[in-house]
Amino acid sequence: MDQAFKTMKESKVEEVCSTADVIFSTLPTQDGHFIGRVTLNCEAALNALNLDMVSAMLAQLTRWKNDPELVCILLEGAGDKAFCAGGDVRAIYQAGIKAPNAINPEALRFFEQEYRLDYLLHRFEKPVIIWGDGIVMGGGLGLMMGGSHRIVTERSRIAMPEVTIGLYPDVGGSYFLNRMPGKIGLFLGMTAYHMNDADARYVNIATHCLASQDKATMLDALQALQWQQTNSTQHHSMLNTFFEHYQTPVNKLSRLQQHQDMIDSLMAGSLDEIVNRVKQLDTEAQWLQRAIQSLLKGSPLSWCLIYAQSQLSEKLTLADIFQFELGLSVNCSAYGDFKEGVRALLIDKDRNPKWQFLEFSVDCERAASRLLTSPWKDEPHPLRDLAVATKNEYV
Repeated sequence: MDQAFKTMKESKVEEVCSTADVIFSTLPTQDGHFIGRVTLNCEAALNALNLDMVSAMLAQLTRWKNDPELVCILLEGAGDKAFCAGGDVRAIYQAGIKAPNAINPEALRFFEQEYRLDYLLHRFEKPVIIWGDGIVMGGGLGLMMGGSHRIVTERSRIAMPEVTIGLYPDVGGSYFLNRMPGKIGLFLGMTAYHMNDADARYVNIATHCLASQDKATMLDALQALQWQQTNSTQHHSMLNTFFEHYQTPVNKLSRLQQHQDMIDSLMAGSLDEIVNRVKQLDTEAQWLQRAIQSLLKGSPLSWCLIYAQSQLSEKLTLADIFQFELGLSVNCSAYGDFKEGVRALLIDKDRNPKWQFLEFSVDCERAASRLLTSPWKDEPHPLRDLAVATKNEYV
Protein backbone atom coordinates (compact mmCIF):
# COMPACT_ATOMS: atom_id res chain seq x y z
CA MET A 1 0.00 0.00 0.00
CA ASP A 2 1.56 3.28 -1.02
CA GLN A 3 2.06 6.31 1.22
CA ALA A 4 -0.56 8.38 -0.63
CA PHE A 5 -3.24 5.82 0.18
CA LYS A 6 -2.15 5.75 3.85
CA THR A 7 -2.47 9.54 4.03
CA MET A 8 -5.88 9.41 2.36
CA LYS A 9 -7.07 6.86 4.92
CA GLU A 10 -5.93 8.95 7.85
CA SER A 11 -7.45 12.19 6.58
CA LYS A 12 -10.84 11.00 5.32
CA VAL A 13 -12.08 8.51 7.90
CA GLU A 14 -15.28 10.01 9.28
CA GLU A 15 -17.07 9.00 12.44
CA VAL A 16 -20.71 9.78 13.16
CA CYS A 17 -21.84 8.50 16.56
CA SER A 18 -25.65 8.41 16.86
CA THR A 19 -25.62 6.68 20.24
CA ALA A 20 -22.85 5.63 22.60
CA ASP A 21 -23.82 2.01 22.04
CA VAL A 22 -23.32 1.97 18.26
CA ILE A 23 -20.69 3.81 16.23
CA PHE A 24 -21.02 4.72 12.55
CA SER A 25 -17.89 5.53 10.60
CA THR A 26 -16.69 5.49 7.02
CA LEU A 27 -13.63 3.88 5.45
CA PRO A 28 -12.45 5.51 2.20
CA THR A 29 -11.67 3.30 -0.76
CA GLN A 30 -8.64 3.87 -2.93
CA ASP A 31 -10.84 4.88 -5.87
CA GLY A 32 -12.81 7.58 -4.06
CA HIS A 33 -15.84 5.76 -2.64
CA PHE A 34 -16.46 4.69 0.97
CA ILE A 35 -17.41 1.68 3.06
CA GLY A 36 -19.97 2.25 5.80
CA ARG A 37 -18.75 0.76 9.09
CA VAL A 38 -21.19 -0.06 11.89
CA THR A 39 -19.70 -1.06 15.25
CA LEU A 40 -21.91 -2.41 18.02
CA ASN A 41 -20.31 -0.76 21.03
CA CYS A 42 -21.66 -2.47 24.16
CA GLU A 43 -18.70 -4.70 24.87
CA ALA A 44 -19.60 -5.21 28.56
CA ALA A 45 -23.03 -6.51 27.50
CA LEU A 46 -21.54 -8.62 24.68
CA ASN A 47 -22.93 -6.04 22.25
CA ALA A 48 -26.54 -6.99 22.97
CA LEU A 49 -29.03 -4.84 21.08
CA ASN A 50 -31.20 -2.22 22.77
CA LEU A 51 -33.90 -0.09 21.17
CA ASP A 52 -31.66 2.96 20.75
CA MET A 53 -29.07 0.90 18.87
CA VAL A 54 -31.67 -0.67 16.61
CA SER A 55 -33.33 2.67 15.82
CA ALA A 56 -30.00 4.35 15.12
CA MET A 57 -28.89 1.57 12.76
CA LEU A 58 -32.23 1.58 10.96
CA ALA A 59 -31.95 5.32 10.34
CA GLN A 60 -28.28 5.33 9.30
CA LEU A 61 -28.54 2.31 7.00
CA THR A 62 -31.56 3.85 5.31
CA ARG A 63 -29.48 6.96 4.57
CA TRP A 64 -26.50 4.95 3.38
CA LYS A 65 -28.65 2.75 1.17
CA ASN A 66 -29.38 5.73 -1.07
CA ASP A 67 -25.88 7.23 -1.02
CA PRO A 68 -24.25 6.69 -4.45
CA GLU A 69 -20.75 6.95 -2.95
CA LEU A 70 -21.31 4.06 -0.53
CA VAL A 71 -20.20 0.72 -1.99
CA CYS A 72 -20.81 -1.68 0.91
CA ILE A 73 -21.51 -2.03 4.63
CA LEU A 74 -19.34 -3.67 7.29
CA LEU A 75 -21.12 -4.67 10.52
CA GLU A 76 -18.99 -5.72 13.51
CA GLY A 77 -18.97 -5.90 17.30
CA ALA A 78 -16.59 -4.13 19.69
CA GLY A 79 -14.02 -6.28 21.47
CA ASP A 80 -13.05 -9.86 20.77
CA LYS A 81 -15.71 -11.72 22.77
CA ALA A 82 -18.87 -11.19 20.74
CA PHE A 83 -20.35 -9.86 17.56
CA CYS A 84 -23.76 -9.66 19.27
CA ALA A 85 -25.17 -11.88 22.02
CA GLY A 86 -28.82 -11.05 21.29
CA GLY A 87 -31.37 -8.45 22.29
CA ASP A 88 -31.79 -6.55 25.54
CA VAL A 89 -34.46 -8.87 26.90
CA ARG A 90 -34.13 -7.39 30.38
CA ALA A 91 -35.69 -4.15 29.15
CA ILE A 92 -38.58 -6.04 27.58
CA TYR A 93 -38.99 -8.01 30.81
CA GLN A 94 -39.11 -4.86 32.96
CA ALA A 95 -41.68 -3.28 30.65
CA GLY A 96 -43.77 -6.46 30.73
CA ILE A 97 -43.78 -6.59 34.53
CA LYS A 98 -45.44 -3.15 34.56
CA ALA A 99 -48.24 -4.36 32.28
CA PRO A 100 -48.91 -8.06 33.01
CA ASN A 101 -51.13 -10.09 30.69
CA ALA A 102 -51.25 -7.40 28.03
CA ILE A 103 -49.27 -6.59 24.91
CA ASN A 104 -46.72 -4.05 26.02
CA PRO A 105 -46.06 -1.04 23.74
CA GLU A 106 -42.33 -1.15 24.55
CA ALA A 107 -42.03 -4.80 23.57
CA LEU A 108 -43.96 -4.10 20.37
CA ARG A 109 -41.73 -1.13 19.56
CA PHE A 110 -38.52 -3.11 20.11
CA PHE A 111 -39.54 -6.17 18.09
CA GLU A 112 -41.00 -4.06 15.29
CA GLN A 113 -37.86 -1.93 14.95
CA GLU A 114 -35.60 -4.98 15.21
CA TYR A 115 -37.46 -6.82 12.45
CA ARG A 116 -37.48 -3.73 10.23
CA LEU A 117 -33.70 -3.52 10.64
CA ASP A 118 -33.23 -7.21 9.84
CA TYR A 119 -35.50 -6.89 6.81
CA LEU A 120 -33.60 -3.82 5.58
CA LEU A 121 -30.32 -5.76 5.77
CA HIS A 122 -31.82 -8.64 3.78
CA ARG A 123 -33.09 -6.21 1.14
CA PHE A 124 -29.98 -4.01 1.04
CA GLU A 125 -28.92 -4.11 -2.61
CA LYS A 126 -25.31 -3.21 -1.85
CA PRO A 127 -23.08 -5.85 -0.20
CA VAL A 128 -23.36 -6.23 3.58
CA ILE A 129 -20.33 -7.83 5.24
CA ILE A 130 -20.86 -9.30 8.71
CA TRP A 131 -17.79 -9.91 10.87
CA GLY A 132 -19.28 -12.70 13.00
CA ASP A 133 -16.36 -13.19 15.38
CA GLY A 134 -17.02 -14.52 18.90
CA ILE A 135 -20.54 -15.01 20.26
CA VAL A 136 -23.40 -14.68 17.79
CA MET A 137 -26.76 -15.44 19.38
CA GLY A 138 -30.43 -14.57 19.03
CA GLY A 139 -30.76 -11.04 17.70
CA GLY A 140 -27.12 -11.13 16.63
CA LEU A 141 -27.91 -14.01 14.33
CA GLY A 142 -30.82 -12.00 12.94
CA LEU A 143 -28.35 -9.28 11.93
CA MET A 144 -25.88 -11.79 10.57
CA MET A 145 -28.38 -13.54 8.33
CA GLY A 146 -29.17 -10.21 6.67
CA GLY A 147 -25.61 -10.04 5.38
CA SER A 148 -24.63 -10.99 1.85
CA HIS A 149 -21.13 -11.98 3.03
CA ARG A 150 -21.24 -13.61 6.46
CA ILE A 151 -17.79 -14.17 7.94
CA VAL A 152 -17.05 -16.48 10.87
CA THR A 153 -13.74 -17.19 12.59
CA GLU A 154 -12.24 -19.94 14.73
CA ARG A 155 -13.69 -18.08 17.76
CA SER A 156 -17.29 -17.95 16.52
CA ARG A 157 -19.93 -19.56 18.72
CA ILE A 158 -23.40 -19.35 17.24
CA ALA A 159 -26.75 -20.35 18.72
CA MET A 160 -30.46 -19.65 18.96
CA PRO A 161 -31.01 -20.22 22.72
CA GLU A 162 -34.58 -18.90 22.98
CA VAL A 163 -36.02 -22.20 24.25
CA THR A 164 -34.18 -21.52 27.52
CA ILE A 165 -36.09 -18.24 28.10
CA GLY A 166 -39.54 -19.27 26.96
CA LEU A 167 -39.31 -17.74 23.50
CA TYR A 168 -38.58 -19.23 20.05
CA PRO A 169 -35.94 -18.50 17.36
CA ASP A 170 -37.26 -15.24 15.92
CA VAL A 171 -35.45 -12.50 13.89
CA GLY A 172 -36.15 -14.46 10.71
CA GLY A 173 -35.44 -17.88 12.20
CA SER A 174 -38.73 -19.10 10.75
CA TYR A 175 -37.14 -18.42 7.35
CA PHE A 176 -33.52 -19.53 7.57
CA LEU A 177 -33.86 -22.48 9.99
CA ASN A 178 -36.35 -24.13 7.64
CA ARG A 179 -33.87 -23.93 4.79
CA MET A 180 -31.11 -25.88 6.52
CA PRO A 181 -30.27 -29.51 5.67
CA GLY A 182 -32.75 -32.09 6.93
CA LYS A 183 -34.01 -31.50 10.46
CA ILE A 184 -31.03 -29.45 11.61
CA GLY A 185 -33.04 -26.21 11.87
CA LEU A 186 -35.53 -27.85 14.23
CA PHE A 187 -32.66 -29.40 16.22
CA LEU A 188 -30.95 -26.01 16.64
CA GLY A 189 -34.17 -24.35 17.79
CA MET A 190 -35.11 -27.11 20.23
CA THR A 191 -31.66 -27.62 21.78
CA ALA A 192 -29.86 -24.24 21.63
CA TYR A 193 -26.83 -26.14 20.29
CA HIS A 194 -23.69 -24.00 19.93
CA MET A 195 -22.27 -24.07 16.41
CA ASN A 196 -18.63 -23.48 15.53
CA ASP A 197 -17.23 -22.15 12.26
CA ALA A 198 -17.43 -25.53 10.49
CA ASP A 199 -21.07 -25.99 11.55
CA ALA A 200 -21.92 -22.46 10.42
CA ARG A 201 -20.49 -23.12 6.97
CA TYR A 202 -22.33 -26.43 6.66
CA VAL A 203 -25.77 -24.96 7.40
CA ASN A 204 -25.06 -21.80 5.33
CA ILE A 205 -25.14 -19.40 8.24
CA ALA A 206 -21.65 -18.36 7.17
CA THR A 207 -20.50 -17.82 3.62
CA HIS A 208 -16.78 -17.71 4.43
CA CYS A 209 -14.28 -18.37 7.23
CA LEU A 210 -11.34 -16.11 8.07
CA ALA A 211 -8.82 -16.17 10.89
CA SER A 212 -9.72 -13.69 13.63
CA GLN A 213 -6.23 -12.18 13.43
CA ASP A 214 -6.75 -11.27 9.76
CA LYS A 215 -9.39 -8.60 10.28
CA ALA A 216 -7.09 -5.60 9.85
CA THR A 217 -5.60 -7.11 6.70
CA MET A 218 -9.10 -7.69 5.36
CA LEU A 219 -10.10 -4.06 5.98
CA ASP A 220 -7.02 -2.71 4.20
CA ALA A 221 -7.63 -5.03 1.25
CA LEU A 222 -11.29 -4.03 1.02
CA GLN A 223 -10.31 -0.36 0.80
CA ALA A 224 -7.82 -1.15 -1.94
CA LEU A 225 -10.37 -2.91 -4.18
CA GLN A 226 -11.38 -1.26 -7.45
CA TRP A 227 -15.02 -0.29 -6.83
CA GLN A 228 -15.06 2.32 -9.60
CA GLN A 229 -17.37 1.95 -12.64
CA THR A 230 -19.23 -1.07 -11.28
CA ASN A 231 -22.73 -1.66 -9.95
CA SER A 232 -24.01 -3.54 -6.90
CA THR A 233 -24.31 -6.85 -8.74
CA GLN A 234 -20.68 -6.61 -9.83
CA HIS A 235 -19.65 -5.59 -6.30
CA HIS A 236 -21.24 -8.77 -4.93
CA SER A 237 -19.36 -10.86 -7.47
CA MET A 238 -16.11 -9.05 -6.75
CA LEU A 239 -16.45 -9.71 -3.02
CA ASN A 240 -17.21 -13.39 -3.64
CA THR A 241 -13.87 -13.68 -5.41
CA PHE A 242 -12.18 -11.54 -2.76
CA PHE A 243 -13.29 -13.71 0.17
CA GLU A 244 -12.58 -16.94 -1.67
CA HIS A 245 -8.99 -15.71 -1.96
CA TYR A 246 -8.62 -14.56 1.66
CA GLN A 247 -10.63 -17.21 3.49
CA THR A 248 -9.02 -19.71 5.85
CA PRO A 249 -9.70 -23.42 5.25
CA VAL A 250 -11.72 -25.06 8.03
CA ASN A 251 -9.67 -28.08 9.04
CA LYS A 252 -12.23 -29.64 11.35
CA LEU A 253 -15.39 -31.44 10.31
CA SER A 254 -18.80 -30.06 11.15
CA ARG A 255 -20.38 -32.05 13.96
CA LEU A 256 -23.78 -31.32 12.49
CA GLN A 257 -22.67 -32.72 9.16
CA GLN A 258 -21.11 -35.80 10.75
CA HIS A 259 -24.31 -36.58 12.64
CA GLN A 260 -26.88 -35.43 10.08
CA ASP A 261 -28.61 -38.83 9.89
CA MET A 262 -28.84 -39.15 13.67
CA ILE A 263 -30.24 -35.61 14.02
CA ASP A 264 -32.82 -36.27 11.31
CA SER A 265 -33.95 -39.44 13.09
CA LEU A 266 -34.03 -37.74 16.49
CA MET A 267 -36.19 -34.87 15.21
CA ALA A 268 -38.54 -36.99 13.03
CA GLY A 269 -42.29 -37.31 13.52
CA SER A 270 -44.70 -35.47 15.81
CA LEU A 271 -43.61 -33.29 18.71
CA ASP A 272 -44.84 -35.91 21.16
CA GLU A 273 -42.67 -38.52 19.43
CA ILE A 274 -39.64 -36.22 19.44
CA VAL A 275 -39.93 -35.44 23.16
CA ASN A 276 -40.36 -39.12 24.10
CA ARG A 277 -37.43 -40.12 21.89
CA VAL A 278 -35.20 -37.46 23.44
CA LYS A 279 -36.10 -38.53 26.97
CA GLN A 280 -35.13 -42.12 26.19
CA LEU A 281 -31.90 -41.25 24.42
CA ASP A 282 -28.81 -42.80 25.98
CA THR A 283 -25.60 -41.24 24.70
CA GLU A 284 -22.06 -40.75 25.92
CA ALA A 285 -21.45 -37.85 23.53
CA GLN A 286 -21.08 -34.77 25.73
CA TRP A 287 -22.13 -32.33 23.01
CA LEU A 288 -25.39 -34.23 22.54
CA GLN A 289 -25.93 -34.57 26.29
CA ARG A 290 -25.69 -30.77 26.63
CA ALA A 291 -28.09 -30.25 23.72
CA ILE A 292 -30.66 -32.66 25.15
CA GLN A 293 -30.32 -31.15 28.61
CA SER A 294 -31.06 -27.69 27.21
CA LEU A 295 -34.14 -29.02 25.44
CA LEU A 296 -35.52 -30.80 28.50
CA LYS A 297 -34.89 -27.79 30.77
CA GLY A 298 -36.50 -25.47 28.23
CA SER A 299 -40.10 -24.32 28.11
CA PRO A 300 -42.58 -26.96 26.85
CA LEU A 301 -44.59 -24.05 25.46
CA SER A 302 -41.53 -23.06 23.46
CA TRP A 303 -41.25 -26.66 22.18
CA CYS A 304 -44.72 -26.29 20.69
CA LEU A 305 -43.91 -22.94 19.10
CA ILE A 306 -40.60 -24.12 17.66
CA TYR A 307 -42.22 -27.25 16.25
CA ALA A 308 -45.03 -25.18 14.70
CA GLN A 309 -42.40 -22.84 13.29
CA SER A 310 -40.66 -25.79 11.62
CA GLN A 311 -43.90 -26.67 9.81
CA LEU A 312 -44.26 -23.30 8.08
CA SER A 313 -44.35 -23.34 4.31
CA GLU A 314 -41.16 -22.45 2.46
CA LYS A 315 -43.39 -20.49 0.09
CA LEU A 316 -43.77 -17.75 2.71
CA THR A 317 -41.79 -14.65 1.81
CA LEU A 318 -39.43 -12.97 4.22
CA ALA A 319 -42.01 -10.20 4.66
CA ASP A 320 -44.62 -12.83 5.58
CA ILE A 321 -42.18 -14.32 8.08
CA PHE A 322 -41.45 -11.08 9.90
CA GLN A 323 -45.15 -10.24 10.08
CA PHE A 324 -45.82 -13.69 11.55
CA GLU A 325 -42.95 -13.41 14.04
CA LEU A 326 -43.95 -9.95 15.28
CA GLY A 327 -47.35 -11.21 16.38
CA LEU A 328 -45.88 -14.31 18.00
CA SER A 329 -43.12 -12.39 19.79
CA VAL A 330 -45.40 -9.80 21.39
CA ASN A 331 -47.82 -12.58 22.39
CA CYS A 332 -44.95 -14.50 24.00
CA SER A 333 -43.79 -11.44 25.93
CA ALA A 334 -47.33 -10.83 27.20
CA TYR A 335 -48.87 -14.26 27.73
CA GLY A 336 -46.17 -16.91 27.26
CA ASP A 337 -43.22 -18.13 29.32
CA PHE A 338 -40.91 -15.32 28.24
CA LYS A 339 -41.04 -13.21 31.41
CA GLU A 340 -40.52 -16.23 33.66
CA GLY A 341 -37.65 -17.47 31.52
CA VAL A 342 -35.86 -14.10 31.63
CA ARG A 343 -36.50 -13.83 35.37
CA ALA A 344 -34.95 -17.22 36.11
CA LEU A 345 -31.97 -16.89 33.80
CA LEU A 346 -31.08 -13.18 33.87
CA ILE A 347 -32.90 -11.35 36.69
CA ASP A 348 -32.97 -13.56 39.80
CA LYS A 349 -30.53 -16.01 38.18
CA ASP A 350 -31.91 -18.96 40.13
CA ARG A 351 -32.06 -21.02 36.90
CA ASN A 352 -35.28 -22.56 38.14
CA PRO A 353 -38.07 -21.31 35.87
CA LYS A 354 -41.66 -22.16 36.74
CA TRP A 355 -42.98 -22.87 33.27
CA GLN A 356 -46.73 -22.76 32.64
CA PHE A 357 -46.59 -26.45 31.67
CA LEU A 358 -44.29 -29.07 33.15
CA GLU A 359 -44.60 -31.38 30.17
CA PHE A 360 -45.83 -31.41 26.61
CA SER A 361 -49.62 -31.87 26.63
CA VAL A 362 -52.80 -31.10 24.75
CA ASP A 363 -53.31 -28.07 27.00
CA CYS A 364 -49.80 -26.90 26.15
CA GLU A 365 -50.60 -27.21 22.44
CA ARG A 366 -53.78 -25.18 22.90
CA ALA A 367 -51.89 -22.42 24.72
CA ALA A 368 -49.33 -22.36 21.90
CA SER A 369 -52.12 -22.13 19.35
CA ARG A 370 -53.40 -18.98 21.07
CA LEU A 371 -49.91 -17.46 20.99
CA LEU A 372 -49.67 -18.26 17.28
CA THR A 373 -52.83 -16.24 16.59
CA SER A 374 -52.05 -12.73 15.35
CA PRO A 375 -53.11 -9.94 17.74
CA TRP A 376 -53.92 -7.86 14.63
CA LYS A 377 -56.32 -10.31 13.09
CA ASP A 378 -58.99 -7.63 12.68
CA GLU A 379 -56.82 -4.54 12.30
CA PRO A 380 -53.86 -3.35 10.19
CA HIS A 381 -50.58 -5.12 10.88
CA PRO A 382 -47.70 -2.88 12.13
CA LEU A 383 -45.44 -4.36 9.41
CA ARG A 384 -48.03 -4.19 6.64
CA ASP A 385 -45.78 -1.87 4.62
CA LEU A 386 -43.11 -4.53 4.08
CA ALA A 387 -42.99 -5.77 0.49
CA VAL A 388 -45.56 -8.42 -0.31
CA ALA A 389 -43.28 -10.16 -2.78
CA THR A 390 -39.81 -10.89 -1.47
CA LYS A 391 -36.94 -12.38 -3.38
CA ASN A 392 -35.09 -15.34 -1.91
CA GLU A 393 -32.53 -13.33 0.06
CA TYR A 394 -31.10 -16.28 1.97
CA VAL A 395 -28.39 -17.60 -0.32
